Formats: sequence, C-alpha cells, structure tokens
Amino acid sequence: MLPTADVSVRPAVPGDEERIARIQLAAWRASHVDVLGEVVLDSLDEQAFVERWRQAVTAPPGPGYHVLVACDGPRVVGVASVAPVAPPDPMQAPGGVVLALEVDPPDQRAGHGSRLLAAAVDLLRADGADQVQTWVVDGDAARERFLSGAGLGPDGRSRRLATGPGPDEEAHVVTERRWYAGI
Repeated sequence: MLPTADVSVRPAVPGDEERIARIQLAAWRASHVDVLGEVVLDSLDEQAFVERWRQAVTAPPGPGYHVLVACDGPRVVGVASVAPVAPPDPMQAPGGVVLALEVDPPDQRAGHGSRLLAAAVDLLRADGADQVQTWVVDGDAARERFLSGAGLGPDGRSRRLATGPGPDEEAHVVTERRWYAGI
C-alpha cells in the first residue's frame, strides 16, 4: 500500500483563531499587495483578526455560519467560512456565501483550497442552499483561476469597498466582483 498524505478539513475549534488570523493575513499580504498596497496591509491589526475569528468560532451569529480549517497532519494550513444568504423570494431555496477562503502561502497549490471549498459547499447544501457565491478583489487572477476551475463564474455584480487610507492618506477603494455557481 502506498503512503498517503495526512490532509483533512474539519470544523474550527477554540484555539484555532490565532493560526487562522495569521493565515488570513499572510495570504492577503501575498496576494493583495498590488491592489491594497503595503500601507493598508501593514496597518492590519492581527489581534483584531484573532478576536473576530474567536467570535466566529465560538459564537457564530446564527445557524448556517461555519468556520472550517484545512490541516496538513496536525498543522492548520487554511481556513474557510460560510454564511447563509436569504433568497430574494421566500419560495426559493436559500443560498450561501463563502466569506473567507485562504491557504497559508507556503501550503498553497497542494489541494487544501479545493478541499476547503468542497467542504464549504457540502455544508451549504446540508443547510438547504442551492447556490454559492463569493467576492473576488479585482486583480486577483489566481483566485479567479481557482474559482473558474471549481465551476464558479462572475455573475456581473460588483461592489466598491473602502479599505482605509492609501499612501497619500486618501481613501483607498477596491472593486470586488461576485462569483457564483448553482450547487
């Protein structure tokens, strides 16, 4: 029998939040420096991220909110979080949104993101969702390729978000595009 890698996805548990925050910040710094800029990325408060993840893990805001982690052996190497989306019509099935999907840069391209996305979609389906959506920052070609390969595509919706002051102290605004798929 050939040895196999010890990789998995599991629900996040208390104590994971510090690693989750470090993964998210490292992934953002690696993939969004051109869009967000070093000033914005350097201003991110790791402890604030830890506290938000602690809240998400220990006291989610309601049913359908889930935080998952990808593991390589005992090491947490990725994170995903999902939430329900109310249908536009009460007669339709609800949807779900992937709020976060990040893998630590040294552990990327090893299947962890795909495992996280598959587990997130499984949870959304179990909660009754018939579609999944997520938002992608303009300029994140790697995420677009990943999502496209997983069967998602842009649906034409976009939003603009202020991310904080840029190098000239003016508000820095990014555009995100919504990606979608039926599940």
